[in-house]
Amino acid sequence: MKKIEILGTGCPKCKQLAANAEQAAQELGVEYELEKVTEINDIMKFGVMLTPGIAVDGDVKASGKVVGVEQIKPWLQ
Repeated sequence: MKKIEILGTGCPKCKQLAANAEQAAQELGVEYELEKVTEINDIMKFGVMLTPGIAVDGDVKASGKVVGVEQIKPWLQ
């Protein structure tokens, strides 16, 4: 099971990134757990200064932008 973490305070971009991550996982048929990390201190522990960010299994894949479904898919395979 993949653990997907969305790093952000809940802004519209963060919500879009979460939706993209869920869509990517569903299209691949990957079992996943989606967690939204909204506390600034917790986000900073990942070393992320710009939100939104996405981490897969604890590894930050992108920050400061909304990445698309097709960009997320390789991270989940």
